[in-house]
Amino acid sequence: MLPPGLTAFVQTLTDILLLGFLLGLLVLSVTVFGLWFEDRFIQKRHAVRRNYPLIGRFRYFFEHLGEFFRQYFYAHDREELPFNRAQRSWVYRAAKDLNNTVPFGSTKNTLVPGEVVFASSAWSVLEKDSVESPAMMIGPHCRQPYAARSLYNASAMSYGAISRPAVQALSRGAGMAGCWMNTGEGGLAEYHEEGGCDLVFQIGTARYGVRDHEGNLSNHRLEEVAGHSRVKMFEIKLSQGAKPGKGGILPASKVTPEIARIRGIPEGEASISPNRHPDVSNEDELLDLINRVRDVTGKPVGIKTVVGDWEWLEDLLLAVHRRGRESAPDFITVDSGDGGSGAAPMPLMDDVGLNLSESLPLVVDLLNGYGLRDRIRVIASGKLITPNRVAWALAMGADFCTSARGFMFALGCIQALQCNENTCPTGVTTHDPRLQRGLVPRDKAERVQHFHAHLVREVGMIAHSCGVSEPRGLTRKHARMMTGDARSVRLDELWPPVENNAYLDHGRRSDMQPAIRMPMYR
Repeated sequence: MLPPGLTAFVQTLTDILLLGFLLGLLVLSVTVFGLWFEDRFIQKRHAVRRNYPLIGRFRYFFEHLGEFFRQYFYAHDREELPFNRAQRSWVYRAAKDLNNTVPFGSTKNTLVPGEVVFASSAWSVLEKDSVESPAMMIGPHCRQPYAARSLYNASAMSYGAISRPAVQALSRGAGMAGCWMNTGEGGLAEYHEEGGCDLVFQIGTARYGVRDHEGNLSNHRLEEVAGHSRVKMFEIKLSQGAKPGKGGILPASKVTPEIARIRGIPEGEASISPNRHPDVSNEDELLDLINRVRDVTGKPVGIKTVVGDWEWLEDLLLAVHRRGRESAPDFITVDSGDGGSGAAPMPLMDDVGLNLSESLPLVVDLLNGYGLRDRIRVIASGKLITPNRVAWALAMGADFCTSARGFMFALGCIQALQCNENTCPTGVTTHDPRLQRGLVPRDKAERVQHFHAHLVREVGMIAHSCGVSEPRGLTRKHARMMTGDARSVRLDELWPPVENNAYLDHGRRSDMQPAIRMPMYR
């Protein structure tokens, strides 16, 4: 028997719990009835909910859960898009500086048409004979040319599209790795500079960060940005792979007072850039813009574009010959039609622009054919997050490779596909302080450094296996593409290298018989 006082206490507690349960049951019943009544008699937008009140709501709930079940339980390691689990796992392990060896055997089907395998040499390079890729000069005709140290760098990610701690971590990590970081079109924030990395300032169609009050390009603002010692180059963005022909999209929820100040736009309003530079409508106007920025800043200036109709690029190279080699862009960033972005219309994301597997060799061949390959550096961008893809791009003729999403994975991105909703669960693309708290810049900076180091080292491993001492020694003869019937063809047979000045000597590339196109690199 319990003491009388304790018995009374237990009885009181029991009564309170029972009352709480009954009240909760009443609230739940009223809520359920209210939802049923709303679905059955009030709302008229959803036929399923109107015909099957309350129960019909489970359709949307399960549809939402399906994204996560497919990613974690049902999808095989190599079948997800845009990046499969095997690719993400490689980045995660590299970023954590873990052993990236695999047991038993490969799970990759290399017999599928479009897959690339590298041609190993009987005389692979000994580790003691290997060398690091040397720094490469960009913009030799500028007052301040840039000697870029790394062949792999961080692609454009605007402050605004990604969070403050993400920018801080990337800046610190890139500084430790010795690679550059592209600011994206959102302007230059102090967070870009605090890590001491080299910066490429991107000029988008809205000219954020270098615009006057009317939105026009400002020489004064260009000079101010060029005065920052960490800014080494300027990139004029014509288009990007995720949305060719569409300007940048920053939802209103991400336009904070600070971002509005940096960009020079109204706070709390969606920021949508023009779909092209208003004052550039032909190759001569583009060269005028390139040379204006270069003359004002004294630093290398290039363009970023996703290739579709490529005859304009041929016209651009012919215009360079009319004006002189010094007038050429110092680099061309070739973005893939399947590139990524925080927000883009599905028709542009899915169906517009050439894939890098076709556009990269096309641009390299055009530059060779018009005798400008030694003048204009080529930067490849588009899903280059693993060593095999980077090695392929170098073999096809790229001088540098860049990636945004690879570095985002290094920061902890889990491909939750919520970049445009300000609800990123890892703090990478959100401005919600509660969610940003999970991203600690000092810790993630180390992961950025590790990711970069592992990737460059393993690209070198592929190069050594192919018999060359450093990654830029790879050429098209060092890789083969599967074409069907379990047979492969060397890349220099699929895309025969174009001799220097071949098009100048024998006519425009567009007038010649197009090269045979085989399955694209998957």
